[in-house]
Amino acid sequence: MSKIVGMRRRYGFLASSIGVISSAALALAPALPATAATTARQSFAALATAAPARASAAWVSAAPAAERAGTEAADASGSTRSLPLVPFTEGRARGRSPGAASEWGLYRADVRHFSLVGVVWDDPETELHGSVQIRTRSAATGTWSGWQTVDTHNADHGADPGTAERTAGHVRGATAPLWVGDCDGVDVRVRADTGDRGQGALDPALPLPSGLRVELVDPGDEPPPAGPDPDQPDQSRTGELSEAATAASAANAGLAPIGATEIPALDREDTEDELFALRGGELTTGQRVEPHVGPRPTIVTRRGWGADESLRADGFVYTKKVKAAFVHHTVTGNNYSCSQARSVIRSIYRYHVKSMGWRDIGYNFLVDKCGTIYEGRAGGVAKPVLGAHTMGFNSDSVGIAVIGTYSKSKPSSAAVRAVARLLAWKLGLYGMNPRGKTYLKSAGGNLYQKGKNVRLNVISGHRDGFATDCPGSKLYAKLGTVRKDAARYQGR
Repeated sequence: MSKIVGMRRRYGFLASSIGVISSAALALAPALPATAATTARQSFAALATAAPARASAAWVSAAPAAERAGTEAADASGSTRSLPLVPFTEGRARGRSPGAASEWGLYRADVRHFSLVGVVWDDPETELHGSVQIRTRSAATGTWSGWQTVDTHNADHGADPGTAERTAGHVRGATAPLWVGDCDGVDVRVRADTGDRGQGALDPALPLPSGLRVELVDPGDEPPPAGPDPDQPDQSRTGELSEAATAASAANAGLAPIGATEIPALDREDTEDELFALRGGELTTGQRVEPHVGPRPTIVTRRGWGADESLRADGFVYTKKVKAAFVHHTVTGNNYSCSQARSVIRSIYRYHVKSMGWRDIGYNFLVDKCGTIYEGRAGGVAKPVLGAHTMGFNSDSVGIAVIGTYSKSKPSSAAVRAVARLLAWKLGLYGMNPRGKTYLKSAGGNLYQKGKNVRLNVISGHRDGFATDCPGSKLYAKLGTVRKDAARYQGR
């Protein structure tokens, strides 16, 4: 029976009846051929006739060939389905220019199962001035969620301007991703900002970015449970790990065996010994006398959360050192259980790489609501891995994201405590005081111009380096506690 269920999940067999759309007018892209338009109208009529009592204003895609572009086949390691949005032409009746539809969308009740959704567009430098709302249908119950508004300002998470990762031709603009759990239907609407100034007349809508697509991410099957295994063999020699997976695991050499799913916690004495082994030649006399490094916490490795190492770019990129930490929230919503956290991370990883075009997941570490710490971008948890988390300040910094949305919801005490423990260790490796200040040079952003030396807290929120809501007001308010506790864990 479990195999049958797995097959149904992989190949998208519907777990419930198809949701129904209302009698709202079907919007078709002007360029669609007549045959495609006829097919779409027939499909729309069939759905509307099936159960008219369940209403849903929607857009129906009528271009199956276009949907196949950029779409992966279902696989145990996960997949991404990329579907083009189509214009909703109501705006023409209000005197707006032809071809400049102010609303785009998509309604599908027959998609392969997915758990995370977001919207992307062609140009990463173009902002989406408007709103993006998404609702999804649960594969388990067949019921549709309410409309959820997705954060459209996601450009502040990313590689620094001018870097190879930022200028790669496949990087795209994107909304924040939204975790929705196991779903088989999606309804998306993107509305342009009308620019209405309250003068009684509707101003022309600001143009929406070109190439709007909805990304449906399946995180794939769960890896074996993470846990310490002192008898685990070197899997680089058994053929169980790919070359890329071996390289990612080997980046943590000296901290855990190759193939380990966890890097175990250390007490203070062993952590100090580790510090001397890792960076002894770089320590000052004062650091040798008083290392001020917090005990190393348990960290789930990339193998532990099931990273598909074939997705990311080859090799690792490092900065010189770690002078500061930026705390983030993933803005994926709080509707996840701790047992789902690894699936959420795999989904974010896929969204960052396959949908947004980054070389790897943007964050160096992630922390779930239960306080579990996860390795993020590959390259070694003790090393100064260059991330893509705070545009303008990725060099000489580390990015930690708490999984969830904390604009209005308070982060758990377990998550706040885990961030403090992680930073007491990570910053301690580089001799940084969590309660101190430091200078970072801006690589360019919307808050500080390129080349400006900016004085920041050693532990800062994302909004301190870029004009953004991240990490949310409720998490940002906890950073004083994080600084104080991290300093205490360092013995200061």
